[in-house]
Amino acid sequence: TPEEVLVDIGQKSESALPHSEFLGLDGLLTVEPGDLIDVEIVSYDEDEGAISLSHRKVAHQKVWDEIENAFRNQTNVHGRVLERTKGGLTVDIGVPAFLPGSQADVRPLRNPESLLGQEIEAKILKLSKARNNVVLSRRAALQEDLIAKKAKLLEDLKEGAVLEGKVKSITDYGAFVDLGGMDGLLHITDLAWGRVSQTSDVVQAGQTVRVRVLKYDPEKGRVSLGIKQLTPDPWEHVQTAYCAGQRCRGRVVSLTDYGAFIELEPGIEGLVHVSEMAWGRRLKHPSRVVQVGDIVEVVILEVHADQRRISLSLKQALPDPWTTAGERYSAGMSVEGRVRNLTEFGAFVELEDGIDALIHVSDLSWSKSVKHPSEVLRKGQKVQGQILSVDAARRRISMGLKQLQADAWEDFFSQNQVGSFVRGKVVRIAPFGAFVALDEGIEGLCHNSEMGPKRGTEQNTALAVGDECEFRVIKLDPVERRIGLSLNFEAQHGPTAVAEVPGNASLEASVQQAAAARSMGAVEPSSELPMAKADP
Repeated sequence: TPEEVLVDIGQKSESALPHSEFLGLDGLLTVEPGDLIDVEIVSYDEDEGAISLSHRKVAHQKVWDEIENAFRNQTNVHGRVLERTKGGLTVDIGVPAFLPGSQADVRPLRNPESLLGQEIEAKILKLSKARNNVVLSRRAALQEDLIAKKAKLLEDLKEGAVLEGKVKSITDYGAFVDLGGMDGLLHITDLAWGRVSQTSDVVQAGQTVRVRVLKYDPEKGRVSLGIKQLTPDPWEHVQTAYCAGQRCRGRVVSLTDYGAFIELEPGIEGLVHVSEMAWGRRLKHPSRVVQVGDIVEVVILEVHADQRRISLSLKQALPDPWTTAGERYSAGMSVEGRVRNLTEFGAFVELEDGIDALIHVSDLSWSKSVKHPSEVLRKGQKVQGQILSVDAARRRISMGLKQLQADAWEDFFSQNQVGSFVRGKVVRIAPFGAFVALDEGIEGLCHNSEMGPKRGTEQNTALAVGDECEFRVIKLDPVERRIGLSLNFEAQHGPTAVAEVPGNASLEASVQQAAAARSMGAVEPSSELPMAKADP
């Protein structure tokens, strides 16, 4: 009925028991019409034929009998976790029982509330029926179960065995799998034949996985597991699937200082060395050409299946610009390029992708004595120059800047001759003479013997750095770019300057005679004297 349960025990009348006698933990009735149940006769009125029954007393006594029997035999009892209490949890095992927090799990349980509402098995630690007190230990039941599982596991645990387990935890280097009584390490390198960046990309905590036992150390109790070993090794068919010269498409999966790794198929990777990235370019890092995730076309150079290595080339999948360089460039052609690199001997200029030309330091300027190309150029600068030579076979192009500029030395040689008078400024003093700047980048040498009355002395005292004087050209060498000068002493010091020089009168006469002879072109300075060079 809506409020009572009618129970027939074979007497003249039926007994009515309230619903509360039969309610379960969920608040619903636990019986249906036709069920056989145990009851206790509380009272019986023979005259009236009225019987008073109780199902709860019988059930309560039966529960205590089961609890006492479980405590005596140390068997497990089943119950549902009801609520969190101070120091532990309350569990319904037919009567309220206390589960201390320290006995809730094999390891300390950080979140006891996670057990609320769960059906658990536990052993009884303490029992007092008089005080209606029962203390449980779920940890003892779990440990007993683990020992039983471990014993069964050890029967099957051997290298090569295939087992099922549950992923307990995820780490950077792999995952720990509960095999049932023992944990095994599933290393990240054994998750898949292909590259795995994170363990969570393949397995998740709580997931049930099939694994193969790779190694078992009974002494240390360590088990190494693998998932990829359940499938064929892709390298076994590499020798038949790939060969040198073959073109393939792949995905860039990793970059290093020395190259890029390309995944040709899951589990099969090849290396493109940095030297095989681009034609004619010496890359410092492969990231200048490719990025992780790029799909690229490559050519296979070598296949070493036994070493699990494949060498690839990115540049050989592209046309080699040097094969047609001789058709696009020729000597005398004016070109424009970008300065890519500077060295002590010159500058490399990129004319196009994969084609560099070298400007030697001697081809930077006609007039300046350039010691390092950084004096004229800088990296990234756009420059115009002239092709000097093309050697496509040796992948070399020579280029010059000065060839597009006027040659100051040629201008000087065309405008002056031996005997011409020029003005210049002393820029350096050497033990043998003075170097004189005649124009920008043009220098001549005035030997000590050509400086006046004190010629022949070891240390010149007639000129000093910064002096601006008039000189007579006494030698021109266009091939070696040398200019010999003689100081116009009279223009510098006046006609009486010779007379004021102390010394022998014969010296004065000889100086005048030598000057007269030179004015008539009868005397040339000794060819053994040092001359000014374009690059002193």
